[in-house]
Amino acid sequence: MSPIKLKKGSTSHSAYNLRPTFSDVQERHTLAVIVDNEAGVLARVIGLFSGRGYNIESLTVAEVDHEGHRSRITVVTTGTPQVIEQIKAQIGRIVPVHAVRDLTVEGKAVERELALFKVHGTGDKRIEALRLAEIFRANVVDSTLDSFVFEITGDVGKIDAFADLMRPIGLVEMARTGVAALSRGSQS
Repeated sequence: MSPIKLKKGSTSHSAYNLRPTFSDVQERHTLAVIVDNEAGVLARVIGLFSGRGYNIESLTVAEVDHEGHRSRITVVTTGTPQVIEQIKAQIGRIVPVHAVRDLTVEGKAVERELALFKVHGTGDKRIEALRLAEIFRANVVDSTLDSFVFEITGDVGKIDAFADLMRPIGLVEMARTGVAALSRGSQS
């Protein structure tokens, strides 16, 4: 008599779910990390990412509590759900870290970025740059006879769209701050 040839986990009659539960889907997550504002803390947090080959799409850091000497690090990263959970756990084990929040998992969050664009152009290109800036609600913060510097705030998609439209007109240089984010509602 020959043995039954069944693949492990391939039948609904099995009492055990033997299929792997890992996801291969890459997700974008925004993490807010509250840390002590002291030398070397940022390097330790960021070193965790680079040491394990995790990518950082955006990084912003600023002191948020002057009396308590605490800073907030906002990191936008991409990975599978398992990688994101691993990142959060490893960051939480660093001694000067007080809190690690995944704003993506907690619900709706407000994300904004500030960007400066230097656009070179004369004549019709100059007029077109001003029209586009008005549509995107960008402010002119510097102007010469042949160039503008625009300031724009918004979500990442808005900043990218503005950059894409300014490239053919004469985008020379761009500086971006990175994402600043807060969860919506009464959550803290």
